[in-house]
Amino acid sequence: MENDRLTLGLVQMKMGMDAKANLTHALELIDEAAKSGADIVCLPELFDSPYFAQYEKNTPMGKKAVSYAQNIPGPLSAALSSAAKKNKITLVAGSLYEKDAKTGKFYNTSLVFAPDGKLLGTYRKTHIPHDPNFWEKHYFEPGDTGFKVFEARGSNAPSTKISPLICYDQWFPEAARACALLGAQIIFYPTAIGVPDDVEQVEGNWQEAWENVMRGHAIANNVIVAAVNRCGHEDAMNFWGGSFVCDAFGKTLARAGKDEEVLLCQVDISHSDMVREGWRFFYNRRPEAYKRLIE
Repeated sequence: MENDRLTLGLVQMKMGMDAKANLTHALELIDEAAKSGADIVCLPELFDSPYFAQYEKNTPMGKKAVSYAQNIPGPLSAALSSAAKKNKITLVAGSLYEKDAKTGKFYNTSLVFAPDGKLLGTYRKTHIPHDPNFWEKHYFEPGDTGFKVFEARGSNAPSTKISPLICYDQWFPEAARACALLGAQIIFYPTAIGVPDDVEQVEGNWQEAWENVMRGHAIANNVIVAAVNRCGHEDAMNFWGGSFVCDAFGKTLARAGKDEEVLLCQVDISHSDMVREGWRFFYNRRPEAYKRLIE
């Protein structure tokens, strides 16, 4: 149905060392997405900073990372609020390096703004990796918000329930299922993933696995999935871009290349409803059999 359709705008971008320049560029690309018809715009993970987690904390870059930390509310959230209001869009502000003003703890945090600029809420990344070139436990506490669902609106779009998850969350089926059970119709995954220069992909192709696991979440949960990756080369990291949208039956609707791009994709919520009714995965769940999942 025509009135069940809306347009997603995925901002696939490069980041440099200058946080102000990164923000300015992100705001320009948000404007571009909105002018091209996007109702909901999503930025990548850590969109205003370099991917500092590729360095261990005792390195010069690791010590510099704290300079990218932001309070919420603060100047960065104010700029994002203004962008959402100016463009009359729902804005999923990827994620940023948050310093909690009360506790002094640091989180990897996504912000969601309404078309009137109101901050609908925040989500803190639940699953934190810790591997060579992805030393995130040096910088981020595990998220304490739980999974979140927000009501998204656009100027001519239907009200839609969306959930932000962040990068490493994408590998965990429990996260996607929890969001779907909370009512999410679209799951956004802002990410910062690529291949380090000195790493051989002995398991197989990382990008294919990354895309396939999220396509599986879309099918199993009858939700639209939108993954928004960064791109470019940052020291030892090659971010592959490849942002994509797939529908609730896993069909890839749009995919970006490896360079900067504003990827636009129209999605149909009524198709998701049809898939859920037809395949009845949620009707036939057996929660009483799943206790092992929380042991």
